[in-house]
Amino acid sequence: QVQLVESGGGLVQAGGSLRLSCAASGRTANTYKLGWFRQAPGTEREFVAAITWDFGIRYYADSVKGRFTISKENAKNTVYLQMNSLKPEDTAVYYCAASSITRSNVYDFWGQGTQVTVSS
Repeated sequence: QVQLVESGGGLVQAGGSLRLSCAASGRTANTYKLGWFRQAPGTEREFVAAITWDFGIRYYADSVKGRFTISKENAKNTVYLQMNSLKPEDTAVYYCAASSITRSNVYDFWGQGTQVTVSS
């Protein structure tokens, strides 16, 4: 099992920045990828960004390319999401998720989420 704890959410004005953190613990040795997803009220959960734990290959949703940056700090078992030029439509609960080496494209482990609110 892998436990994930997000932090860093909050209220920010449009055009502002926030940095989310996701600390992983437990059986992290088999982690293949860590990702960020978000869900706004009344919508489906959507992919935001992901990074592979070994080589740091990054993936982004088109809606956040050029504005968000995902990074990792292996020594701290932590992944970050730097969010710049925030827009009201970025308002959502942001979730961190992890996939394992054996099921690399399935996110089996999820955090509890952190609220991001962008005011116009």
